[in-house]
Amino acid sequence: MLESESEFSVHEIEPGKLGLPLPGDLVLVGSHGLGSVFDAIAAIRSLKPDVKIILTSTSNSEEVMLRAISAGVKGYLDEAAPAEAYMKALRVVNEGSVWMPRHVLATFIERVITSPKKAGSHNLSDRERQVLELLVAGRTNKEIGAELGIEERTVKLHVSKLMHKAGVDNRIALSVFAVTKLLFNAD
Repeated sequence: MLESESEFSVHEIEPGKLGLPLPGDLVLVGSHGLGSVFDAIAAIRSLKPDVKIILTSTSNSEEVMLRAISAGVKGYLDEAAPAEAYMKALRVVNEGSVWMPRHVLATFIERVITSPKKAGSHNLSDRERQVLELLVAGRTNKEIGAELGIEERTVKLHVSKLMHKAGVDNRIALSVFAVTKLLFNAD
């Protein structure tokens, strides 16, 4: 299916044969037959930290999907999904967005929003926590400003400070930081 699409080139790599250079910026990882898919994801990310990973699985467990997000996965797709869903997921993730079932993203956002103690443990002000929660929810700077009653430039300043505190250089990395460090690994 992928080989027929000119926008993607396919390189199949056996799990035990990962090494540099890792071809491509987008990796499709199947959980079928892997001892620990999360070990494989960690190995891929250690070779190429900015790689975009889509995990395919037969599991519909929210906790598995949330763990995948915390491991740095940008997409999660049922292995039995039709070819059109695979292509759409690949395109969406390749463009820098996230591909997950809406109910999983809703659970994720709810956990971030209801965990102020965890966010506070990373020296965030109340306003920074509010901005971060809305950013993780996928809101634009303009939407965040409107909801919090602050200027868009003030939102940009908060986002910039949050990125500095997290040691990241973009909004997606900041969202991943929020999920992995504040939601799953705090305390």
